[in-house]
Amino acid sequence: MDLLASSAPSRRRAVIAAIVAPVVAVALALPLGADHLATATALGLLAVVAAAAAGGRGAGLLASVLSFLGLNYFFTEPRHTLAVHQASDLVALFAFLLTALIVGSLLSRALEERARAERRAMEAQLLAQTTAELSSGEPFDTILADLAATLLRRFDLDRCEIETPNGTGVATSEVVRSGEERSISIPLTTASGEFGTLTLARRSPFSMADVDLLRTLAAQTALAIERAALDAEVRAARLDAESSQLRAALFSSVTHDLRTPLSSIKASVSGLLGEGAHYDEEQLDEMLRTVLEETDHLNRIVTNLLDLARMRSGSLVPSKQPIPIEELIEAVLRRMRRSLEDVPVRTTIRPDLPPIDADPIEIQQVLSNVIENAIRFSPPGAPIEITAARWRDDVQVRIVDHGPGIPAEERTRVFEEFYRRDTGTGRGGTGLGLAISRAIVLAHGGRIWVEGAPGGGTAVLFELPVATVSAPVGAPEDAIP
Repeated sequence: MDLLASSAPSRRRAVIAAIVAPVVAVALALPLGADHLATATALGLLAVVAAAAAGGRGAGLLASVLSFLGLNYFFTEPRHTLAVHQASDLVALFAFLLTALIVGSLLSRALEERARAERRAMEAQLLAQTTAELSSGEPFDTILADLAATLLRRFDLDRCEIETPNGTGVATSEVVRSGEERSISIPLTTASGEFGTLTLARRSPFSMADVDLLRTLAAQTALAIERAALDAEVRAARLDAESSQLRAALFSSVTHDLRTPLSSIKASVSGLLGEGAHYDEEQLDEMLRTVLEETDHLNRIVTNLLDLARMRSGSLVPSKQPIPIEELIEAVLRRMRRSLEDVPVRTTIRPDLPPIDADPIEIQQVLSNVIENAIRFSPPGAPIEITAARWRDDVQVRIVDHGPGIPAEERTRVFEEFYRRDTGTGRGGTGLGLAISRAIVLAHGGRIWVEGAPGGGTAVLFELPVATVSAPVGAPEDAIP
C-alpha cells in the first residue's frame, strides 16, 4: 500500500482551475464586444491570478497560455482565428502573455512560501508541545496517552498507538469514516537501540511532509524514553550508593563509638578483678564512676541507634501530654550531673511559662543530645547557658556553648545523619544526636535550628507548641528520673 499522498487530486484541481478561470474571463468579456480589448486583458490577468491561487504555479502558467489564446481568438483581428494581422496586436498579446506568466509565477511562489511558513510554524509548535509533554514529569502512561491524543488531533487520524517498554499510549477517533484505512508504523529508535513503535492510521494517505514530521516526533519520543530509562538507572544507582554509604557510616560509627566506652569499662573492671590489686577508696570510687559514666554513654549511643531505626521506619510518633519544660530541663541536668561536674551551667526559665504539649521521654532525649553536644565542644571552664521563654504560641529553648562555633554554611548540615565536624579536639560524637533531635522536634510540630552565639560559640534553639488542653501538669515518675 502506498502511504504517500498521490499527486492526482492536486493535478486535477490545477487543470480545472487553469481551464475554468480563462473560460469565465472570456465569457464575461464577450458581451462587452471586441472593441474592449483592455477590459478583456484585465479579466485575463485576473483569471491567471485566480488559477495560480487555486492550483499553484502550473495552473497559473496554463491559464496564462489559455488566456493568451482566448484574447487572440475572440478579440484580435481577424477574430475567430489564431492569425494576427497587425504587429501592434501581436506585441500586445505577447506582452500580455509575458505579464501573465510573471504574475502567475510570482503569486504561486508567494503562496507556496506562505504555506511552507505556516507548516513550519505548525511543526515547530507541535515539536515544542511534544517536548513539553515529554518533560512534564507526569506518569509515563499519561504522557504517552496525551501525546497520542495530540497526534490524533493534529494529523486527523483514526487511530494512534505508542508502544514502549514503559507503557502504552492509545488514542482513537470517535468520528466514523468510510474508506480503506491506511496505517504507518515508525520505530522509536536512538543510537542506543529501539524503544518501541509509533503506529498511526487514517483514511487519507500520508504525505511525505507528514511522514518526515512524524519521524522527527518519533525520534524525539525515543530520546525522551531513553532519558527516562537512564534517569531511572541513575536514581537506582544513587539510592544504592546512598544505602551503601549509610551502611558504611553506620558500621563505622557503631564500631568506633561503641569500642571506646567498652574499652574503658573493660579496663576498669579488669583492674578491679586483677589478682593482687589493692586500691584505696578514692581509686575504687574513680574506677566505678568511670564504669557508670561509660555505661551511660553506651546507653545514649544505643538509644540514638534505636531512635534512628524508629525514625527511618516512620514509627517515631510522640505520646504527648501537657508538661512544664522546666521539669524536663531539671530532670535532664540531674541525670547528666556527672558529665557536668566540670562545666558550669546557667539556667534561665521565664516566669509563668505555660506547659508544652510533648512526649516527656522524647523531649528529654532532645535536651540530652543538645546538651551533650554543647559539653563536647565547650572549652574547659566555659559555661553552658540554657534559656526557656515564651515565643508567640510556642515555648522556645535556647542552649548556648562558647566553643569554636559553626560556620553559617554548615548550620543546616549538622542535622544530617552521621555528619561530624572536625574541630581538632577529637571529641566528635556519632553524628546522630542532632539528626534525631530534629526528627523528634518536627514530629511534635516544632522546629529546631542553629545560630551563632554572641561572643563566639553555638546556640541551638528549638520551639515546641504550647499545650492547648488544660490538664494536671507534671511528668510521670518513670519519665523523669
